[in-house]
Amino acid sequence: MELGTIEREIHIDASPAVVFDVVSSPEHLREWWPDEAEFPAVPGGAGRIGFGNFSQGGAWVQFAVVDAVPPRLFSFRWTHDEGEPAAAGNSNLVVFELEPAGTGTLLRMTESGFRERGWGEAKAAAKYAEHVTGWDFYLPRLPAYAAKVGAGA
Repeated sequence: MELGTIEREIHIDASPAVVFDVVSSPEHLREWWPDEAEFPAVPGGAGRIGFGNFSQGGAWVQFAVVDAVPPRLFSFRWTHDEGEPAAAGNSNLVVFELEPAGTGTLLRMTESGFRERGWGEAKAAAKYAEHVTGWDFYLPRLPAYAAKVGAGA
């Protein structure tokens, strides 16, 4: 199994400006991806995102914005240990590239960094599979939400 990069491409019926907001602002992220999000959406902005019910074992994950170029690029590093600055080797890099496509937006998402973490083969394969499953669940929620935001709902 190749554990290098997860790649997904989806078309969204909303403008790149709307899609950029939906993938970069904590209030919008909470609607389609994590249950909680706390970070400044500027390069170098550090914070966290949370999954699950925190009274029943939900988990916070560290999150650091790498780049924010409206309306075409948003990238971040995540999954690094609390108290450590996000860097290659201790975190995964997620990049959302946005491109106008007809009346909507083509979104390309990549996540990389699994091999660079220094994990053994079994742990790297498990983390990779976990993230593939996660993106396969969460990304399909993005188009409907972004279209709703774009329609002013």
